[in-house]
Amino acid sequence: MNKQINLNADMGESHGSFKVGCDAELMKVIRSANIACGFHAGDATVMTKTVRLALDNGASIGAHPGFNDIWGFGRRQIRMDPKDLEYMITYQIGALQAIAGAANAKVTHVKPHGALNNMAHHDLDIAMAIARGIKAADRELIFVANACSEMVTAGHALGLKVAEEAYVDRTYSDTGLMTSRSLPNAMIHDADVAVRQVISFMEEQAIITTSGKRLPSAIKSFCTHGDEPTALALAAKVRAELERQGIDVVPLPEMSF
Repeated sequence: MNKQINLNADMGESHGSFKVGCDAELMKVIRSANIACGFHAGDATVMTKTVRLALDNGASIGAHPGFNDIWGFGRRQIRMDPKDLEYMITYQIGALQAIAGAANAKVTHVKPHGALNNMAHHDLDIAMAIARGIKAADRELIFVANACSEMVTAGHALGLKVAEEAYVDRTYSDTGLMTSRSLPNAMIHDADVAVRQVISFMEEQAIITTSGKRLPSAIKSFCTHGDEPTALALAAKVRAELERQGIDVVPLPEMSF
């Protein structure tokens, strides 16, 4: 089993007076923050506060771009021309880069959000558009990509650093994609179950589906959805168990690629 892993979380998903998640507490547990860039969630003030929170807690900063869909929280599919999608990715990364730069910080990774992430899992054209958008913003950015997805293929094809990612709080179908949120077993809310999933994925170096199928993957990072009410409890217990087993939990830029 690898002796080094990253824990990340989707954060900065509040908007105006609408508060989502427990970012201040969760940031103390994770080591990399995926910050919403204003399209599916977040705004300039929230982005700024979340960047500063990451700096205060030693978490690396990443862009979390999604569809322009505040109403649907970026979880509705939108069909776009690949070029438009590519530019949309660069645009959102650029917004966070500017805000991070103002705080003397640097954006080091990119992780797509929601429906965009799910669509790119199987669609190479979408995955390549995302990868091109990332590379246009900064070729040194780490592409955080669903394990066993076309995003992994796209990232490597364009020479990007790729961190294959699995989830602390989601189950998996035999396609390698997360179980649909429309199904009752999609989410993991029990911290003990989350710990067992993370450890088993690391030991097997594979995604293990609900049917028991093993899909080999060089997993480098585990994500927790910051908008879930159980996010803090799950992430804290997972980190405690990883450290108990002598596994270093590090920011993404400290991982080997």
